[in-house]
Amino acid sequence: MWNQFFLLEEYTGPDTQYVGKLHTDQDKGDGNLKYILTGDGAGSLFIIDENTGDIHAAKKLDREEKSLYVLRAKAIDRKTGRQVEPESEFIIKIHDINDNEPKFTKDMYTASIPEMSGVGLIKTALPDMSRENREQYQVVIQAKDMGGQMGGLSGTTTVNITLTDVNDNPPRFPQSTYQFSSPESAPPGTPLGRIKANDPDVGENAEIEYSISNGDGSDMFDIVTDKDTQEGIITVKKHLDFENKMLYTLRVEATNTHPDPRFLQLGPFKDTAFVKISVEDIDEPPVFSRPWYLIEVDEDAKEGSIIGQVVAQDPDITKNAIKYSVDRHTDLDRIFNIYSGNGSLFISKPLDREETPWHNITVIASEINNPKQSSQIPVFIRILDINDHAPEFAKYYETFVCENAKAGQLIQTVSAVDKDEPPRGHRFFFELVPEFAVHPNFSIVDNKDNTAGIMTRRNGYSRSKMSTYLLPVIIFDNDYPIQSSTGTLTIRVCACDSRGNMQSCNAEALLLPAGLSTGALVAILLCIIILLVLVVLFTALKRQRKKEPLIISKDDVRDNIVTYNDEGGGEEDTQAFDIGTLRNPEAREESKMRRDVIPETIFQIRRTAPLWENIDVQDFIHRRLKENDLDPAAPPYDSLATYAYEGNDSIANSLSSLESLTTEGNQDYDYLSDWGPRFKKLADMYGGEDSDRD
Repeated sequence: MWNQFFLLEEYTGPDTQYVGKLHTDQDKGDGNLKYILTGDGAGSLFIIDENTGDIHAAKKLDREEKSLYVLRAKAIDRKTGRQVEPESEFIIKIHDINDNEPKFTKDMYTASIPEMSGVGLIKTALPDMSRENREQYQVVIQAKDMGGQMGGLSGTTTVNITLTDVNDNPPRFPQSTYQFSSPESAPPGTPLGRIKANDPDVGENAEIEYSISNGDGSDMFDIVTDKDTQEGIITVKKHLDFENKMLYTLRVEATNTHPDPRFLQLGPFKDTAFVKISVEDIDEPPVFSRPWYLIEVDEDAKEGSIIGQVVAQDPDITKNAIKYSVDRHTDLDRIFNIYSGNGSLFISKPLDREETPWHNITVIASEINNPKQSSQIPVFIRILDINDHAPEFAKYYETFVCENAKAGQLIQTVSAVDKDEPPRGHRFFFELVPEFAVHPNFSIVDNKDNTAGIMTRRNGYSRSKMSTYLLPVIIFDNDYPIQSSTGTLTIRVCACDSRGNMQSCNAEALLLPAGLSTGALVAILLCIIILLVLVVLFTALKRQRKKEPLIISKDDVRDNIVTYNDEGGGEEDTQAFDIGTLRNPEAREESKMRRDVIPETIFQIRRTAPLWENIDVQDFIHRRLKENDLDPAAPPYDSLATYAYEGNDSIANSLSSLESLTTEGNQDYDYLSDWGPRFKKLADMYGGEDSDRD
């Protein structure tokens, strides 16, 4: 039988510790058997006496290191080496002794617990412990074995305990009243100052929201929260006016944004304080009574007339005097002006609505004592219409009437325009001038819609008799005062087909007899062209000659020579031709058509350039000759225009007999008898000696 062995740990006696004894009933005590031990610790920790089977522990054993050993024992015959019994297994258990003190797993523990907490594994020794009073605690904990009895061992550790924050403190203002000031010119959004309510809590438990709960300036100021510093920033909300109110009192409230319902019984988590804001006076520019002015004035208003007034005042208590002026950048033509003392606007130049219906000027008001303090105001001036323009034809009308036109036929519809703009709209009336009220050829019919129709009054028109008609028409308006103008319609007579479509209105057809062939017309045109070329060449050759007489020979005359068989009375004849008419440029300002030549076409009358009155008469005549050569309305070239001018160094010398170098007796007039019967009377008077004596 094998027994279970027990052994004490940590044996400290002088001898080895006896464990137990192995024995078999085959052992006769004669020393023939041998005991052998194998297994855990055999030979090192445990040794056996092979003769007796006694087992001893060779070393101290530690149960905490190993508490159980399994060994095997054999008994063999020394002579034969055979086992006398089968191998057996036995166990050695180590009995525990109190040789280890308690040990904590960590050298130091860290724990946190909300302040004001109740019972827990680690609980507060005092009720309502406050983090605000003390946040960190250090606790030493001891552990004893054997239930704390005598002889037991113990171990210790340290626990650092931190009280975490809870929102158990309301915000509190350190003072009940704050004072700030602001200039009245501070724009909205300007910060005036900061206030702060103290809260011992931390984190989100200390977050504060500020608001203006009451006061006489709640609409003038605002307060916002600085999230970083938890301060309340007071800002301007609206423009301040020192003259209107100089002092504001605000009631400001600070409130926790995250209250804890467990501590609401401690009281309201908010606080209030009063903020007084004084407004500082500054020198402000003048203020106009309106944001802008609109003035209406008739366009016929006289210069110097007052058209309106602008008013501005100094908003300061001092009420400084103000002067007014017009910004000339907005009135470059200086049409308007202003009385600097009272702001009355008046006209400096005439107005014209048709040219400028609106004038937008700027008026400046500045303090006399401090001109830098100034304000501007726009003034819109509307020019009211006065009926000062007469209506006129809307356009130039090219009117024609067919030769085969019938009486009562509409040949043209005319309309009118007017620069004026009457409030009730335009209304025009048309009629012929009084001299043509009963026109034999045309009439005018007012359509009552600001148009009129030109009607024929007879059947048939002839270009050969009259190629163009001038029809003056009077146009009236319906405003006050009534304005009217006369427009002249030029009506051409044209050849038309059966449908009234114009075919030809050429002027050359008026001068040609009916029935000419095309070849005849071409021949006539070629002759006219050749004649014009000859005239141009003749004129060019004539200009190259220097001081040639107007008539080279007695035979060189034109077909149409205009003669006047009257003798002047000399220099003393005041009724004779006045040379002053040649010198006066105004004598030819109005050109007239020649009555002895029928013009082929109505040409536009060309006005001559004015000449200086002190110009030389010869130069004057040369210029007039040049104008006649170039004027299409001048007489044809087969007419002779002569000027009785005796210039300097004339090749004809003096025409006066008083200055003749010879006497009548020295002259020979016998050649007169050779001139024929037309000069017989002169030959009888001067040819013979008898006549000389007479």
